[in-house]
Amino acid sequence: MNAYAAVDLGASSGRVMLGRIVDGRITLTEMARFPNRPVQLGGSLHWNILDLYQGVLDGLRTLVDSLDVGLTSIGIDTWAVDYALLDADGRMLGVPFHYRDTRTDGDHEDLFLRNGIAALPFNTVFQLQTERPEVLALSARLLMIPDLLAYWLTGVQVGEVTNASTTGLLDPFSRTWDRDSIASLGLPFNVLPSLLSPGEVIGSLTSDVSALVGSPSSVVAVGTHDTASAIVAVPASTPSFAYIASGTWSLVGVETTEPVVTEEARVGGFTNEAGVDGTVRLLRNVMGMWLVQESLRQWERDGLTVSLTELLDEAVGLPGSSVIDPDLPVFLPPGDMPARIAAECSAAGVPEPSNPAETIRCIMDSLAAAYARSVRTAGELAGIDVEVVHIVGGGSQNTLLCQLTADATGLPVVAGPVEGSALGNVLVQARAAGEIEGGLAELRAVVRESFELMEYVPSSPGSDSGRS
Repeated sequence: MNAYAAVDLGASSGRVMLGRIVDGRITLTEMARFPNRPVQLGGSLHWNILDLYQGVLDGLRTLVDSLDVGLTSIGIDTWAVDYALLDADGRMLGVPFHYRDTRTDGDHEDLFLRNGIAALPFNTVFQLQTERPEVLALSARLLMIPDLLAYWLTGVQVGEVTNASTTGLLDPFSRTWDRDSIASLGLPFNVLPSLLSPGEVIGSLTSDVSALVGSPSSVVAVGTHDTASAIVAVPASTPSFAYIASGTWSLVGVETTEPVVTEEARVGGFTNEAGVDGTVRLLRNVMGMWLVQESLRQWERDGLTVSLTELLDEAVGLPGSSVIDPDLPVFLPPGDMPARIAAECSAAGVPEPSNPAETIRCIMDSLAAAYARSVRTAGELAGIDVEVVHIVGGGSQNTLLCQLTADATGLPVVAGPVEGSALGNVLVQARAAGEIEGGLAELRAVVRESFELMEYVPSSPGSDSGRS
């Protein structure tokens, strides 16, 4: 029986998951979990990339030690936009910056008509504009975070197209690097790696790494942007669906065959990111559960003992009277999120939350309203009459958010599976190994067969419409 390792790194934690295909169904087992704690260094926010890499190695060793067969392959998915610069000897030129670092604050040149990517301050192209000239002069290679980890495992410096598409340096139609955009940054064209598509083999583990993890294996390019992998695992049975990949960020959009590079898409804040099998993810970034995570951290700093489960239960019985825009720049950096939410409620002329449960209800209502706007606009831009909304990732377990989303969109919401990114990661590996055949429709059919999903239909006040 084949065994696949899915390395799935998120903004707050990393996991190494064991995936298998058994009787046409996919199974996942978490073998290791480790924190992802950014560090302040020299006044800037960075990823603790070496600690993450050690977590990956330890997790792979734990997974291999549990097997009675060899490890078939490894796939890596992470967040997007962040990168490392390497010198000619393959050594990092500094610690990778965190996308929430403030060095890219300010106005940004609009490149949407060239790259199809929304002009968000943390985009790779804007981060690169802040790099010191002497660092760029020493740079021989730029690797995105999953590509960097794959390089350390295999010794092979390549890029993967779904993550590359978030840089603002890729032509969205040809899926090749845009020479003019690269030249405008003063970067030599050869600093960017050759690109692979999901399913292609990056390389075999080096002998040193094989000894550390206890097994020879290969690393396969998956949808290395975690959202690209998550969308593979959307259990859609119709092409007329919208998705919400719900985690620290919520990525809300539709799947298309061609980029939508129009003025309407630019004004709406939509972006065209490469998906698996040549698809395009026309989506919009919504702030997501970051608002909840930062609120919980602030209440803990204030000495309050809070349980998110209890707060959500209490929030169900509260009236949804306070809705704000969760995508305002004030909510992007870490800090006192409840105070910021209260201030924005005051500015919007809606009631300010007076306790944690009211703050959580405000967040849930605000996210649902933002999801509904994004789903409606994405469908209009792509010419898709959306019939159903799929929520995958951690947010699919949030019954209040799922029901509010069904109510706000006026569409049925199908929630699950939870581990979207890791599932998509394993599915692409299994297809590369020949254990699954077909395209995205066949991969998604495996997901439908493997998990119990929850459906929420738009409700009238007082009704209970969620059902499995």
